[in-house]
Amino acid sequence: MRILKTPRSMQRISSTWRREGRPIGFVPTMGFLHDGHLSLVQEACRRVGSNGVVVLSIYVNPTQFSPTEDLSRYPRDLPRDLRLCQKAGVDAVFLPTDLVMYPGRATGDYSTYVVEERLSVGMEGSSRPTHFRGVATIVAKLFNCVLPEFAVFGAKDWQQAAVVRRMSRDLNFPLKVIIAPTRREPDGLALSSRNKFLNPDERAQATVLIESIRACREQVTRKARRTDELKAEVAHRVAERPSARLDYVEFFNPDTLEPLARVNRGAQMALAVFVGKTRLIDNGRL
Repeated sequence: MRILKTPRSMQRISSTWRREGRPIGFVPTMGFLHDGHLSLVQEACRRVGSNGVVVLSIYVNPTQFSPTEDLSRYPRDLPRDLRLCQKAGVDAVFLPTDLVMYPGRATGDYSTYVVEERLSVGMEGSSRPTHFRGVATIVAKLFNCVLPEFAVFGAKDWQQAAVVRRMSRDLNFPLKVIIAPTRREPDGLALSSRNKFLNPDERAQATVLIESIRACREQVTRKARRTDELKAEVAHRVAERPSARLDYVEFFNPDTLEPLARVNRGAQMALAVFVGKTRLIDNGRL
């Protein structure tokens, strides 16, 4: 397994692989890998076949964190991550630093960002106003470094995947964005690096996210429902958990992310909930 640390070295080896006709699949991550990440690696391995190459990046991107979010608190365990990558069949790990990804930023001499102006407006975009500028910028830079035929993102971050897919289309990136299913714990909680911050009592209460999705899915299976009614029901369900606080819940078209006044089967639902101090997100097709 190769470990590459600079854009130039990553581009050089990727260019060689492409000349050799070897398809490149890419899984961008912020590290602290779990089975959800590894399922994306499995999908990439399946798609590239025996002649292809799977690249996974590990980079905690500072520009997608707001000043009020604790970037330093994000969990990290690089030795464990590398062992998991090796075992999962990753061919190369890209490990850039802030210095090579944002040259000059520390001294105020970095000024180019990517901004998506439609799909990034609501939900996470409202709660974290600078988040998607950071996401779109780093993903564009990673695409230019890795030069993949396709990149795999998880469905848990549905809005992020939609923003990346739109950015790739609008900026003519020659690759396909794959959205792979969310991996979950046996009780339904979506796998997330942030789950480690939950104490046992909070961990038990965190299932309110998937329970809310399942309850709404059952409701709209029987008949269409007004969005405001479903939002009120979700807010009540979350409020029943003493450590939980609803940030937002939205119902929207899964392709355009346009909010819906009435919710039918096939709509997408997303919500963000603080459980203790830990902010969790989830979504599902209804």
